[in-house]
Amino acid sequence: MKNVELTVNGSPVSGEVESRTLLVHFLREHLRLTGTHIGCDTSQCGACVVHVNGKSVKSCTMLAVQADGAEVTTIEGLAHGEELHPMQQAFMDNHGLQCGFCTPGMIMSALDIVKRNGNELDEATVRKELEGNICRCTGYHNIVKSVQAGARAMGGES
Repeated sequence: MKNVELTVNGSPVSGEVESRTLLVHFLREHLRLTGTHIGCDTSQCGACVVHVNGKSVKSCTMLAVQADGAEVTTIEGLAHGEELHPMQQAFMDNHGLQCGFCTPGMIMSALDIVKRNGNELDEATVRKELEGNICRCTGYHNIVKSVQAGARAMGGES
């Protein structure tokens, strides 16, 4: 067993894990942050996307011990109390979710897209950037609209 210490959603956390424990399992099982979903365990679907030290990471491909000392942001860390993050609000306003399973990963990926590409995103850019995220319910039209609206609503924020 190895003790890991990291900052998750702004709060210091620690826990003992086996060296083979994936970050997604640490977040869900040890910290009870169940917004990060496990969709495939093969890094194909993107439901497990979180930010590690400000970068988008599929947490099913990272060991918890690799995140030792890191700053991790999950979907639960975006809202400010009852006020949703602009990207979360855009997904609600533009019907960018159906069953909601892929939504946390989509939103976390969208934030990374905005950080790297700015606030004025065309449809082709959003679609290309979301290739690592799978939604089994939609044709992505409203997800793309949501990402674009969220990006605009974020203004200079990233």
